[in-house]
Amino acid sequence: MSAHQSLLPPGWPRPRGYSNGIAADGRMIFTAGIVGWDENEIFVCHDLAGQFHQVLENTLAVLAEAGAGPEHIVRMTWYITDREEYLTSLSAIGATYRELLGHNYPAMAVVEVTGLVEAAAKVEIETTAVIPAASR
Repeated sequence: MSAHQSLLPPGWPRPRGYSNGIAADGRMIFTAGIVGWDENEIFVCHDLAGQFHQVLENTLAVLAEAGAGPEHIVRMTWYITDREEYLTSLSAIGATYRELLGHNYPAMAVVEVTGLVEAAAKVEIETTAVIPAASR
């Protein structure tokens, strides 16, 4: 069962890879800003694409603790430290996204920041998920 309904006003083009808005009803799960280190808080990858892969794996592990999966994600806010690296990594980021999250398109924002608290981090993502009442 889907956790949400994508909101697309009449006449608006369908966005690629995200939704303009989401309507959801159910149990809400929020993650902190998750970075691309492993379970021992070590950055194994030092490029944005590699850290992005780890961020999604870490996010899915946290969501699983509440019984949620990628299909329940309704919102993501990405903080990146280098817009140019993000743009040149879009192909790898897209492949990772499809591999780990499938065809789920939450409301998203990508924000370039001058730095993150973890100095080696190139990306940090906050996620909101909603598990429908019937799924609990």
